[in-house]
Amino acid sequence: MSKSVDAQSLTLRTADGYPIAALRYPATGPTRGHLVVAGATGVPQGFYRRFAQYASSCGYNVMTLDYRGIGLSKPATLKGFRMDYLDWGRQDLAAAVEAMSEPGLPLYMVGHSYGGHAFGLLPNHHKVDGLYTFATGAGWHGWMPPMERLRVLLMWRVLGPLIVRVKGYLAWNWMGMGEDLPVDVYRQWKRWCTFPRYFFQDPNMKHIAASYESVRSPIMACNALDDLWARPPSRNAFMSAYRNAGWQATDIDPRQAGLGPIGHMGYFKAHCKPLWEGALSWLEQHGRIPPAGSSRQQPVGLDVPLRRQAI
Repeated sequence: MSKSVDAQSLTLRTADGYPIAALRYPATGPTRGHLVVAGATGVPQGFYRRFAQYASSCGYNVMTLDYRGIGLSKPATLKGFRMDYLDWGRQDLAAAVEAMSEPGLPLYMVGHSYGGHAFGLLPNHHKVDGLYTFATGAGWHGWMPPMERLRVLLMWRVLGPLIVRVKGYLAWNWMGMGEDLPVDVYRQWKRWCTFPRYFFQDPNMKHIAASYESVRSPIMACNALDDLWARPPSRNAFMSAYRNAGWQATDIDPRQAGLGPIGHMGYFKAHCKPLWEGALSWLEQHGRIPPAGSSRQQPVGLDVPLRRQAI
């Protein structure tokens, strides 16, 4: 068991002036580096508490955050609240990177689903020495197995529009799917999920590829084979946009690994602690070398059998 660490509450101010609620978990023992957790769509930062506490017990100063419109960063009502889905990366996550950057110490990022999308949106991604992302995929229903495909199409084409018409935002909580989402997040997400390669195939988003092509930080994308929303083909369809990052992929067979079901959300639950160890190990081994005068300790080990792909 990792030692419990008390988080420090703070407010980040983004470049466009929006206040973002964040939590900072201070490192215990010698500091090995800094780590930002980039969460999934509709998932509040509290969901990542166990992972953040574990990483802090390994010597990392860890920051989690609630994107605007989510968790502690949402307004009194989402009705009438307007924003750009891309702001979560370009503004909110970028503010966390600025807050955690420190000369002489490596800064890493661990992403979940949208977190892997957001990295290419960061105006300051060059300050991050490595990204390890779980469950990142293109979101297109065609990458999903038949039954999940039907459920997703029902959400996009029937339930979602009906709920948005009534509430003025996507009351995802009604469907037991997570946090309620601002209407602009719903509309943009719905549109981009109609394309096999997400927004890279949206005629209105032709400019976005250049941002991803500019990324040079090492990246590992890890996906469980029982993750119905982000199977390996879906991951590859999105992550191929990081064409100059030399990204790598890892597939997890939960049965072979002895981890039990993972799905799209299980990566950050307690039974997947071996995956956390693997993520920190990979980042320490493959992340960019920090400036002269800093030091790295030996990375933690990994005992879970994984299938790696050369991309």
